[in-house]
Amino acid sequence: MPVPIIEIGDIAVHGPKNDLSDVENIRVGHHQRIGDGWLSGTTVVLPPPGTVGGVDVRGGGPSTRETDALAPTTLVSTVNAVCLSGGSSFGLAAADGVMQLLEERRSGLRVGPDESHVVPIVPAACLFDIIGGGAYTHRPDASFGRAALEAATTHVTQGTVGAGTGARAGGLKGGIGSASVVLENGVTVAALVALNSGGNVVDPRTGELYGRRYGLDGEFDHVVTPSPRDVASSRHWLSGPRARNTVLVVVATDASLSKSESCRVAMAAHDGLARAISPVHCLTDGDVVFSLATGAVTLPDGAGHDVISAASSRPEHLDVIMAAGAHAVTRAVVHAALVATSTENTPAYLDAYPSARA
Repeated sequence: MPVPIIEIGDIAVHGPKNDLSDVENIRVGHHQRIGDGWLSGTTVVLPPPGTVGGVDVRGGGPSTRETDALAPTTLVSTVNAVCLSGGSSFGLAAADGVMQLLEERRSGLRVGPDESHVVPIVPAACLFDIIGGGAYTHRPDASFGRAALEAATTHVTQGTVGAGTGARAGGLKGGIGSASVVLENGVTVAALVALNSGGNVVDPRTGELYGRRYGLDGEFDHVVTPSPRDVASSRHWLSGPRARNTVLVVVATDASLSKSESCRVAMAAHDGLARAISPVHCLTDGDVVFSLATGAVTLPDGAGHDVISAASSRPEHLDVIMAAGAHAVTRAVVHAALVATSTENTPAYLDAYPSARA
């Protein structure tokens, strides 16, 4: 049975595309290389101008760039793009290409008298995929970030693409997944996940995806409990957490939120990972959640301002968005596992458990 998002009367339905682009004017682009020693890529999320950003880092081995700039106490509130990439810390170079193209488009923080004097604000994070797939020296660079941004569209491709190209989910194949929620008050909340977890997304006792029970009505009806035979034959894929991993997440909403509120949304979104992955936030993970608030929908009674003023008024508006973000993250993890494509030494979930297909 579907699990309610939060018990204060909100209706849990997903948007028309059930992905991050259900938040209006957000675009997503991927670039990847597969074959000839390559198995890695980059994903760029391009929000509309004026989008407020936040971040929360939980893993013990993060690989990040510009995350300090998203702290509530720092100068800049808005972001121009978010870059997610494979390649471990080497892959942070992909953000250079994103910045270069945004500068050419004159998109960024104005820092000089000419309109071309801009510094694009591009927070970035990387996952570890440089062992176990492609060659160690084959990792994303600035050209990947530029190509991913050029490919940005309102159609969100999921699966073995972009930052999820070389990703794993425990012993199974990971990838890109996405999901959305439309709340009763008209606010949309959505998530995109690059699933590269050290922990498993599958219960080894039953073969079921941990997060499947959080699906909205009919969302995961095409998946059933796998047979005992499949459970037994696939158990060896789930033999403990893998080191050097990381799950990267972008949670977006069209609500008007302050920078501190956006950070609270990012914090709560990690709960969605904990529902779908076990264990999570390990010392060798670099789990990072970025949050984006486009501000298209104004919330009543103080929300969208300082957290203290919002809390003194009607905090339930923010609470619902936080809960919805976590819920969307859980479902995005499930989608990532279900649409992944097997590679030579790493089966996707539906190939490891073929009887799970309804």
